[in-house]
Amino acid sequence: MNCIAIDDEPLALGLLEDNIGKVPFLNLTASCNNAFEAMEVLQKESIDLLFIDIQMPGLTGLQFIASLERKPLVIFITAYKQYAVESYDLDVVDYLIKPVALERFIKACNRAKQLFELKSTKGALSAGPAKDHFFVNSDYSQVKIKFNDIIWMKGYGDYIKFHLKSAEHPLVVRTSFKELERELPPNKFLRIHKSYAVAVNEITAIRKNSIFLGDKELSVGETFRSDVEKLVRKKN
Repeated sequence: MNCIAIDDEPLALGLLEDNIGKVPFLNLTASCNNAFEAMEVLQKESIDLLFIDIQMPGLTGLQFIASLERKPLVIFITAYKQYAVESYDLDVVDYLIKPVALERFIKACNRAKQLFELKSTKGALSAGPAKDHFFVNSDYSQVKIKFNDIIWMKGYGDYIKFHLKSAEHPLVVRTSFKELERELPPNKFLRIHKSYAVAVNEITAIRKNSIFLGDKELSVGETFRSDVEKLVRKKN
């Protein structure tokens, strides 16, 4: 994996370079003192992973990552704990607090490698057998969800609650239905309300204004009623 180290503190940058050198699957393409130098590298090189500080002059690490339309995998390494929640919105791999123990650093790198391999095989998966799962971010971990495990989903603003067959309690994930549409196969799931989506195979009954999943009754929104009617006609 080609990576960049970005930190405005020479000692911290040197330590980061040393740690990267200890990880066999990492190739340090460039070391940068600020986000602007990193921007130039990204324009010229194919980079898979960024190790970046947050508090830097001119452009902070958070601002830099937020500005990228197509960003590599990102691991923040900072002395400040208070930006962890904000970094979560940027879908980063990990958030490390200085000083970082080598064991913790390697754990973050292994997580990045797993995600990189997952992204690299995405095209092959789409060309081969149908994908049966996807991954979501939950508590700074990538959690695997199988399509056939989903019963229904409920949206709460920027969060979605997954009701799964395999779990007693719902799994809460920071995402939106718009983002989920890129992952969920449209033939397996149906949006029935601005706040609800259901697994088609789990539907046990349909009324004009409701859908039943066993004993669970969910309202059908006016905007989505035609989609439900299409499903009924298709099944008939």
